[in-house]
Amino acid sequence: MKSPYTGKEMTIKKEWRKMTYRKEEFEVCFHTWYCEESEEFFEDDSFAQLNYNQVLNQYRSKHSIPTPKEIKAIREKYALNKLKMSEVLGFGANVYRHYEDGEMPSQSNARLIQLAANPREFRKLLDISKVIEGALLEKTLKTIKKLIEEQKAERNENFIEDCLFGGSQPNLYNGFTSPDFEKFAEMVLFFSEKLQPWKTKLNKLLFYADFTYFKQYGQSISGEKYYAIDYGPVPDYFNSSFEKLEKRGVIRIDHPPLNNGDFGEKFFALKKFNANIFQEKELNVLNDIISRFIKTSTKEIIRISHQEEAWIKNYPNKEISYLYAFDLK
Repeated sequence: MKSPYTGKEMTIKKEWRKMTYRKEEFEVCFHTWYCEESEEFFEDDSFAQLNYNQVLNQYRSKHSIPTPKEIKAIREKYALNKLKMSEVLGFGANVYRHYEDGEMPSQSNARLIQLAANPREFRKLLDISKVIEGALLEKTLKTIKKLIEEQKAERNENFIEDCLFGGSQPNLYNGFTSPDFEKFAEMVLFFSEKLQPWKTKLNKLLFYADFTYFKQYGQSISGEKYYAIDYGPVPDYFNSSFEKLEKRGVIRIDHPPLNNGDFGEKFFALKKFNANIFQEKELNVLNDIISRFIKTSTKEIIRISHQEEAWIKNYPNKEISYLYAFDLK
């Protein structure tokens, strides 16, 4: 970015600052542009949003407040519009819409929204509110009954997935994003389709995608956790996740022989990548990672990852905080 005073390129400055939100203080990695000649600091729109997002994410994590995506998903599974959802919960007419658009709920309203995520509890809220009647009430009750039945049927089927990705509130170790196995699976498919990588390189591509997105926007893409092991950062339970995707027919893992007599693991896509579940800026980061590492060998990407503070500070075998994203080379 060029200085508005001198027209020359500025440098990025990062420092840890405390910011206040709703009378609470949070420490953030504050980003600004610095003009060396004028000695002035500038916060453009992208940095302002990144700095603010860090505060919001910490507040949500501290108080277990659902994200706009989660809030929208709760309403959509009952097939209700925003007005009706607000009425059932006893909010003002436009409140739920504002929450879906990014406004932070109060802690009391957040608890009520989380309660509504359970179809059994939502049925009670529906009975108490009495704001839905006639054909819409009948339709909503059928939807709730179906959701309850699906919960029972899927409990055992999704046990492994829940162990891998479930049960974690957004925090520093999942990039303030609720774990999303579907997105993680599509990321694996994306890199398998584009590069047919070896497993070790694939793990690094996933790490760089999630951490680069966090560096730019203050959140991860997949909500995956990463650990620092011998060959660099890797997703938590990566072998189990890859095996699950292979059993589902999403990817194929071949085992070609290596020069040392061992066998490697090379990934191939069996399905078409679904870009529709990603935001444009998420896709941009995925493509940037491809551009950066398309010609990088597995050995080289290991070497590069070993230069990252995320690996240096957490090896061996520690969970990596996403705050190390701000130190990426």
